[in-house]
Amino acid sequence: MDINTLYSIFEQCNGVTTDSRRVATGNLFVALRGANFNGNLYAVKALEAGAAYAIVDEEQQSDLPAEILERIVVVDDSLLALQALATEHRQRLQIPILGIVGSNGKTTTKELVSRVLAERYRVYATHGNLNNHIGVPLTLLAMDSSVEFGVVEMGASAQGEIATLCSICQPNYGIITNIGNAHLEGFGGHEGIIKGKGELYDYLNANGGIAFVAQQDEVLTLMASVRIDMAVEPYSYTLSEGYKSNLSGEYNSRNIAAAVAVGRYFHVAPERIASAIESYIPENNRSQEQTTERGNLLIIDCYNANPSSMEVAIENIASKEGAKLLILGDMLELGQWSEAEHCRILELAASIGRVEIILVGENFRRAAHRLAIDALCFNSTAEAAEYIKQNKLSNRTILLKGSRGIALEKLIECL
Repeated sequence: MDINTLYSIFEQCNGVTTDSRRVATGNLFVALRGANFNGNLYAVKALEAGAAYAIVDEEQQSDLPAEILERIVVVDDSLLALQALATEHRQRLQIPILGIVGSNGKTTTKELVSRVLAERYRVYATHGNLNNHIGVPLTLLAMDSSVEFGVVEMGASAQGEIATLCSICQPNYGIITNIGNAHLEGFGGHEGIIKGKGELYDYLNANGGIAFVAQQDEVLTLMASVRIDMAVEPYSYTLSEGYKSNLSGEYNSRNIAAAVAVGRYFHVAPERIASAIESYIPENNRSQEQTTERGNLLIIDCYNANPSSMEVAIENIASKEGAKLLILGDMLELGQWSEAEHCRILELAASIGRVEIILVGENFRRAAHRLAIDALCFNSTAEAAEYIKQNKLSNRTILLKGSRGIALEKLIECL
């Protein structure tokens, strides 16, 4: 099916979904397939629930009612159709789009940047964590003619993925927040991360885009300098000075600086920049602070974790006064680097004065055994929760940090 025909179907719908359980009347349902699911099996259900059309890549049974059959669109590959539809829509939007990638801080930077820009423009930004090969197309397709500026977060766990996402969302501007040791296994080591994240700069370099680059980050400035056709808008981390925020951790000053740089470049009034940053309340277990009835100050940063984000989170809590408790969950997707990185992070954690350590997961357990570090080790978050309930920890500054799969947020109610 040609893209114009596909786009005309999209124009008749009021939104796109890939989840048959969340279909709203008038939606376009796109049936995707994965290792453990097949959306084609739910296309008819989606149409019966009110979807205007369903895009599938498997033939449906021929004895369906005519009014159902006429709303089923068969393509060779539903995912490729979704991506092609998003690419076409992005071209028709003709609005500036800023792409954000990086090992740490993507979501916080995206939230701050979009709020700053919204002080002057009608902005649509990535919702939640819709930052992959499915989420980016859905983000673009959610932008309508009222949107004046798009902010798109792009995540990746292997080389080539950012290049694909750039070809879909076609950013005019870009920010790489940093280069850290995230998804080491998929990227094939630190150099692979540099190459993979640098695919955003490659796209901007080839297409006349502009990159916002932190001057103090030697890796990013070097990456920018070798792409001689890429326009660079340098900024300093000192731009964050004087701004109040609800974000925990000095490391978030870098995310604030990026938002200030973007706001100034696009002529957002200084007082509006300050208001946008100060009013942002972090959520989704990212850089949040919470005081509990037991007198604990929780630093909740357990949406995800990698060695780089672990390091700055531990350094942040080290600067706090009083008794400290680190509750650390395994860092996943590190491959052959897992043992060394878990040991390095645990050594850093143990070097803090007046600190207790609770570890969740086999990787940290092995590291504690190897280093002979005094820490309480649990196989699961559920086991750790039972211990905490029985011991009623109080009057501590507590860091909750671990990979998404460890689900440390389940401990919050116990603290």
